[in-house]
Amino acid sequence: MPQLVAQILNAHYILVSKKIEDLKAKLKTLKPRGGIEMSQALYLLKITLEGCHVKIWRKFVVPSNLRLDQLHDVIQNVMGWQDGHLHEFVIDGESFGVPDPDDDWGDEEMQPEKKYRLDKVLAPGIDKFEYLYDFGDGWEHTIKVESLNHCDETGKVIFCLDGKGTCPPEDCGGSGGYADFCEAINNPKHPEHESMKEWIGDEETTWPDGFNLEGVNQYLAAYAETLPKSKKKAAKA
Repeated sequence: MPQLVAQILNAHYILVSKKIEDLKAKLKTLKPRGGIEMSQALYLLKITLEGCHVKIWRKFVVPSNLRLDQLHDVIQNVMGWQDGHLHEFVIDGESFGVPDPDDDWGDEEMQPEKKYRLDKVLAPGIDKFEYLYDFGDGWEHTIKVESLNHCDETGKVIFCLDGKGTCPPEDCGGSGGYADFCEAINNPKHPEHESMKEWIGDEETTWPDGFNLEGVNQYLAAYAETLPKSKKKAAKA
């Protein structure tokens, strides 16, 4: 009887050991969630909203192989925009965005952003580029490349490090309108205070100095999960 028990335990040990080895082999083949390979370099970027009466900026990290349309999504999240308007990247004098076949913006042809990767458009020596959002309100952003080889051991590939200032509400009338809005929303005696509160419908945000880093990173983590698990088509150089 003891010999039979020993044989059963030995067989169980061999089976468990094999399953562990199989699991180890499988783990070696897995890629990080979100479809971004860990071998890709991480870029540290700082985006600043220009022309406002207060400083509004974010520092965030993205993988070098991110497409420009995906970078647009990340920017919308880190800044706090609602993606309700047209946008455009200007990198080394060239325009990237979502071309309108029935209209032309400016003299230069807009390149389709979804066909270009960040590491392919940032030629050596390019340390900053522009991002324009909402051609009506005219929100101009400057994006500075602070590092092309950011070191991080958390395993995350898209995340925000720091920031300052609350993103303006959509359709508030540009930088001047935002200044007027902040003055009214923060002064209960202002003649437009109640109408601004009703218009914005937000009782929690602090204007213009609020910035929720944890909330931003929750959005970015959720966005990273939507990225394709593998790169199916190479982007243009």
